This record gives sequence, structure tokens and C-alpha cells, in this order.
Amino acid sequence: MAAMAPVAAFFSGHPVRIGGAAATVLVLAGLAWYLGSPLFVRTYTNEAPPTTTFVTAPQSTETVTAAPAGPHILSMGELGYVDRVHNGKGPVRIVDVGGQLFVRFEDVAITNAPDVHVYLSRETGGRWAETTSLYLGALKATNGSFNYELPAGTDTVPYKSVVVWCRAFRVLITWADLT
Repeated sequence: MAAMAPVAAFFSGHPVRIGGAAATVLVLAGLAWYLGSPLFVRTYTNEAPPTTTFVTAPQSTETVTAAPAGPHILSMGELGYVDRVHNGKGPVRIVDVGGQLFVRFEDVAITNAPDVHVYLSRETGGRWAETTSLYLGALKATNGSFNYELPAGTDTVPYKSVVVWCRAFRVLITWADLT
């Protein structure tokens, strides 16, 4: 109890000190939540695989819809393990559906982090360069299945991997080398 007396004496009668201490605690709690919560927060989505349908209008008043064009897998890989905190599991594929190209994450589990983004990289092993990689967008979810449509005319041959990157801390979350 004797050690508590100097702390209590420091704060007693000084509302500015009490307010400053309270503000410091709130800032530290907010920072701890920002840094730590992504490790425990999971997000889920389950987008259907991409499909394309062709609609034709014959002479009659009926509309005929052709069967959906199935995806043709151009390349594929498995998400990799970086370390205990940063890793992913599950397949990633580049698929062609009727001339439209997609990156498909299928039933994946990826470690969460703040500010996570997805890139197609010309390198392997989780390496990438912003100048030579194709940005796909923010990570849609940490768990589930989802698609990223590639811009029309994208040549996928030079791209060797899909990289999941945390911009906030400039750290690799996971990657999949494509074969």
C-alpha cells in the first residue's frame, strides 16, 4: 500500500493530470486494439465462382440462354506459410471464363492484419515490386471464396505469384506461387 500513496498523491487534486492520464490510457487502448484485433477478427465471404452466360434473341419472343461457360484454369498455386502470425491456406487460381480473367481464392483461410491488399507479382516466393506488380484490390475477406476480375487485355504469363501484403506494416501476409 505504501507504493500506491505516491501515485495517489500525484493525481489528487490535479484534474489536468487525471485527464492526461485518462487520455493516455484511451490512446494506448485504441492503439492496442488497432494492432491486435486483426489477429482475432475473422471476416467471411462466399462469392460464387465466376461464370459467363451468353444471351441471344432469336426471331421468336423467347430468350435463349446458353449454358454458362465453365472456368478454364490458366495457373494455380497454394497459399504459403510465412510465420506463426502471417500465413494462409488454400488454393488460388487464375481462371478464364469466356475471355474474362479472374483471380479466384477458393475456400481460403488468411491471417488478418490492418490494411491488407492483393497483388499479382512477376516474382515468386512472396517477393513483389509495386512498379511491376498488378494491384487487384483490398483483401475481400480472411476466410471463404472470392474473385478479383483482371482488367481486360491482361497478359497473365509474366505473373508468377499472388501476394497478400499488409501496407500498414509493410509485411508479407501470405503468397501463392503460380504454376
